[in-house]
Amino acid sequence: MKALQKMIGDIEITRDLLMLLIIGGLYSLSIALSNTFVNVFLWKQSGEFIDIAIYNLSIVVFQPITFIIAGRLAKRIDRVIVLRLGVISLSIFYLTVLLLGARAEHFLILLGGLLGIGMGFYWLAFNVLTFEITEPDTRDFFNGFLGLLTSFAGMVGPFLAGWIITRMDAFIGYKTIFAISLILFFAAVITSFMLNRRSAEGVFSFVRIIKEKKKNPNWNRILYAHFFQGLREGTFIFVIVVWVFITTNSELALGTFGLINSAVSFLAYYVATRFIKSKDRKKAILIGGSILYAALSLILFDLTFAKLITYGVIISIAYPILLVPYVSLTYDVIGRSWNAREMRIEYIVVRELYLNYGRITSIVLFILTITFFDEKTSIPYLLPIIGVGHTLIYFCIRKISFKSDPDNQVVLSNEKGSNV
Repeated sequence: MKALQKMIGDIEITRDLLMLLIIGGLYSLSIALSNTFVNVFLWKQSGEFIDIAIYNLSIVVFQPITFIIAGRLAKRIDRVIVLRLGVISLSIFYLTVLLLGARAEHFLILLGGLLGIGMGFYWLAFNVLTFEITEPDTRDFFNGFLGLLTSFAGMVGPFLAGWIITRMDAFIGYKTIFAISLILFFAAVITSFMLNRRSAEGVFSFVRIIKEKKKNPNWNRILYAHFFQGLREGTFIFVIVVWVFITTNSELALGTFGLINSAVSFLAYYVATRFIKSKDRKKAILIGGSILYAALSLILFDLTFAKLITYGVIISIAYPILLVPYVSLTYDVIGRSWNAREMRIEYIVVRELYLNYGRITSIVLFILTITFFDEKTSIPYLLPIIGVGHTLIYFCIRKISFKSDPDNQVVLSNEKGSNV
């Protein structure tokens, strides 16, 4: 911890903050190692975009449902337990994929549902814990450093997985990487026992927080921003991966794609964390979103691996510029909203509902497009429509403002009394 303290300067690093970063890093490495290759694993069995879309649609349908259930549980039991439920569910997902093997394509909704449930429990608990453990002056550091860990995992995970799969018999290779993911999730569960217990009281009333957007313009704006964020993410999260594999027909090439992009992202997150200040947040969000949209021009027609690599490098620079200030701004909006201390869980749930509404809309549009039109010609025209989502984030948040009068500011306090 002392070495980390020296690297980041005058920022107080608590034990809970460090443990949460470790858990986030273990999760990121496990997901980076295996999740990309689940889509490829299913593609190799099916060869149909519609099947991959149904699998991913199942994820984003079950995830918000689970968020509501997890939010209700988090109001009654220790939220660290909810985090463990998520990790255990994710372990069951990978175990199920492993057991189904070549029959996995026949259980797309089951597999997507299991992954959505696991992510729902995990991210509800992780986001609430982030909200409570970080403070306004440590939030940018936490989000940025977590981005560094995620980028590092993205470098190591896909390349290692691709190398393992190509060096072994395909099924043995997939079995190996799924087993490693199970071990990493187990390590995350063990680490969670080092977090202080955190319980919440009161009635779970997320409907009240949905209605709050009519009274709180900042909250309304940040919710629409998350819908547009999901609009791009829903389809892009699997289309690009499949395109890379189709173009190269190599898991190692897909791993190399992840390695290069994540290496660039690693550096970009470091720079974004160090140099993007609170006053620059909106400008950075606009720049990041604009770059993400402009990068699309590279991959719409005459697709090659070189173009995909270039696209990946560009978005790896743009995402940190967008996400570091955007995530921090989101938490600041929540922290200054009505009854934030008692309703912090509900705010997180509602935010995730809007994010997944965007993802569901995206994938449904994708399914409708490839159902009624030829997928090779229609997908390049669909992507610029849904790909504008991250650019629209700026136009949602540009009027967000906070009154300087302390009487108008609402802050969260964790059990130790620090402002969150």
